[in-house]
Amino acid sequence: MPKPLAVRIIGFSGLGDFIPFYAMYALLFADAGLSLGEISSLFAIWSVTALVLEVPSGAWADVVSRRLLLTIGPMLHAAGFASWILVPDYAGFALGFMLWGAGSALISGTLEAFVYDELAAIDATPSYAGLMGFAGSASSLAILAATFLAAPLFALGGYPLVAWSSVAVTLGQALIAASLPAAPKVAEADEIDTGDAPAAGSIATRYLRMLKAGLTEVTREHAVRNAVLITAFIYGLNTHDEYFALVAAEKGTATTFIAVLVGITAVGEAVGTALAGRTVAMRNSTMAALLVLAAALFAGGSASGGLVGFVGLAVASGIHNNVIVVNEARLQDTIEGPARATVTSVNGLLTELVAIGTFVAYAAGSNWLSVSSLVAVMGIPLVMAALLVPRWTPPRSAGDVA
Repeated sequence: MPKPLAVRIIGFSGLGDFIPFYAMYALLFADAGLSLGEISSLFAIWSVTALVLEVPSGAWADVVSRRLLLTIGPMLHAAGFASWILVPDYAGFALGFMLWGAGSALISGTLEAFVYDELAAIDATPSYAGLMGFAGSASSLAILAATFLAAPLFALGGYPLVAWSSVAVTLGQALIAASLPAAPKVAEADEIDTGDAPAAGSIATRYLRMLKAGLTEVTREHAVRNAVLITAFIYGLNTHDEYFALVAAEKGTATTFIAVLVGITAVGEAVGTALAGRTVAMRNSTMAALLVLAAALFAGGSASGGLVGFVGLAVASGIHNNVIVVNEARLQDTIEGPARATVTSVNGLLTELVAIGTFVAYAAGSNWLSVSSLVAVMGIPLVMAALLVPRWTPPRSAGDVA
């Protein structure tokens, strides 16, 4: 694969998660007087916003410049983080999550389609899992670095310094996006034959044409539909990390050491995603067994807490994120139609639906269970996903290398 492309994609992904606020925003909300239920409702607002905009933004990515959308997304994130510190109440936090959700919708689906089509142009699609795995590792390591940086930033300037440094990073990510090449698409919107209308038309017509093409492939192609469903289910369950800081606090960990424990889980995620290029050819039965193991480690790690418990959570997170990348790569290999970003965004939409379900479960369960108990219980859906993997996850591609 072209080295400049790989460096920029990895850099874009890394900066996207080099956000010191990630380690602190749940604590900011709690310090502002919000309950666990209110905090979970903010997460739900975040997911609902991304859900509503996911597929429409994916169709736009099949019609307009993907590079433009990848540039706008981080700018919306910057505005969201700024709102949290400028308006530090529930309304301000909700606005920030809406902006964050909108930015995430523009990036989700768009980035995957951008990378896959760029690699397809040079017959290098077998590199997709490895590149996206390293991009995921860059994100995890960036979370780790930002998490360790959060404590001294907080000590120096409190929440404002943490917030504004996060804003600066997201603006840097936007600059990287602006430098990306204009990746070729497998097919342009005006190349799709609808059978009842001329190919040429307004941008609205081309948008609707791509939207229809993507939705048709998801609903009518059995292999694509199953790949979208299982990938979304597994990815949507990846919300545990939103509660890791609260688990540590519940176990009596000092605020200054919470960032360290959360950082350990980021190491696990980085290792897991970095290995995606090697595990992309794993058997579906192996993938299912790994998900069951991850569920057990989530339960045990959250229950015990402390250093040992968070090491267990780190291993579980690594396994979970590795399986996510592998499933996403196999989904991309399964897509054959022209509306790649649209199909990928349908996957993103379903992912958000699952995520919302987990946030609702956390909010409702908080009336009876502790945070650590809820993290443990949420391992059960991972076991359910493991039961579906043998039948729904696409088999490994002949071009994949074990």
